[in-house]
Amino acid sequence: MKHNFLGSESITDEDWRYQGSRFADVRDAVFANPYSSKAALPIYKVTLLSVLRGLLSVRKPYLFFRAAERSVDSHADLRWGSDGKGFRRLLHPNGVCLTGMWHITEETGYTGYFRRGSKALVIGRYSTCCTETRRGYKRSLALVGKLYPTTDPNHSDPLRTADFITQQDIGGESTYYVNDAQLFNAPSVHAWRRGTGTPILLVTGAVFQRADNEPSHRQLYEIAELGKADVEPTRCPQFMRLSVATEQPRIEGATLDFRDEIMAQIYQNDTTTPRQTLVFRIDVTDEGQTRGTAFWQNRTFSNWCTIGKLTFDNAVVSYNGDFVIHFHHPSWRTNRNDPATATRINGRKVR
Repeated sequence: MKHNFLGSESITDEDWRYQGSRFADVRDAVFANPYSSKAALPIYKVTLLSVLRGLLSVRKPYLFFRAAERSVDSHADLRWGSDGKGFRRLLHPNGVCLTGMWHITEETGYTGYFRRGSKALVIGRYSTCCTETRRGYKRSLALVGKLYPTTDPNHSDPLRTADFITQQDIGGESTYYVNDAQLFNAPSVHAWRRGTGTPILLVTGAVFQRADNEPSHRQLYEIAELGKADVEPTRCPQFMRLSVATEQPRIEGATLDFRDEIMAQIYQNDTTTPRQTLVFRIDVTDEGQTRGTAFWQNRTFSNWCTIGKLTFDNAVVSYNGDFVIHFHHPSWRTNRNDPATATRINGRKVR
């Protein structure tokens, strides 16, 4: 399917009208048009031109900045656009979508869906930062997700979701298996690892800094406020780490595409029926240190606690998974537990 480069990068009236979505609707959308199993998976490129388009124009908007603002301001779960073809991801364009369950099993002291016993349906997207998808090459793997405050996949009322964003070192790592990738909501940033892609990373940091103050740390308060009474103070962990459970098999194959690796975890050798689950351990801590600048940040953590698991039981690589599903970036808060300290409020940067 041919796609208009512009799509709808900026926030639209459709974004502002968002009042929630049904899990089944979003799931069915991403599974509706899988890429053909008989052809190689498409590779959508991340280029310097794509993140600079419109920067110096006096007549056209700077698309990447508009996209950065929209990613924070829009809570939409699906963005079809006026042509029904969605929008062009300028970053992380190649991904695989997954569905499953979020389950907190341990006492935490936190609120919302970080509280012990919390179970939520989840739709996730596992992706890589840039054009490179193959193992054996430097890349930055990432997992984002949206939690629905229900365990009923056929719930009838639209529900507002809570989104999270986790990633490896944003500069990239040489992780061979997805089993060994550790994904953080506040990853380190070693920009020079991108090689020729370093200018793209520098532009990305500058754009998100301008749009939302903090380009590499995505707070978790949406999960801590999901299902919470308004009068109850928010108690949210500062850091979260997702890592594949040790019992998961390792999928072999030189230069294997991470999307094929994820699909093989769930489907094994069957292309039509899910055969097993893909489980991630959920760890949190409030203890961490950041050293360096926006383009060179080294983060260290201590006292991680395992509080639950994220279990995916189905997956798909599809056009709508690359162009239509949308994941909201929570706006930076000076105090993660206080909504009044948000950087962006009602579509405007106030701090």
